[in-house]
Amino acid sequence: MAKESMIAREVKRARMAQKYSAKRAQLKAAGDYVGLSRIPRNSNPNRQRNRCKITGRTRGYMRQFGISRITFREMASFGLIPGVKKASW
Repeated sequence: MAKESMIAREVKRARMAQKYSAKRAQLKAAGDYVGLSRIPRNSNPNRQRNRCKITGRTRGYMRQFGISRITFREMASFGLIPGVKKASW
């Protein structure tokens, strides 16, 4: 499980990116790079990181499901993900 502070930081980045998205687009279209440098760095959507919705883990993230590979494996083996079953041959 990720630290609560790291998860909170990601939530803050997402909120900030949404807040400044219109202003960022306007400054980018005008070519005002000095103005872009004055808005907060965390307002850039590139600084956001994909996190598992259950554990908060950043590595091994599966976009299709929104969870990490470890959580995916646990949920699949318990039959909690519809249409997914463990392969055996």
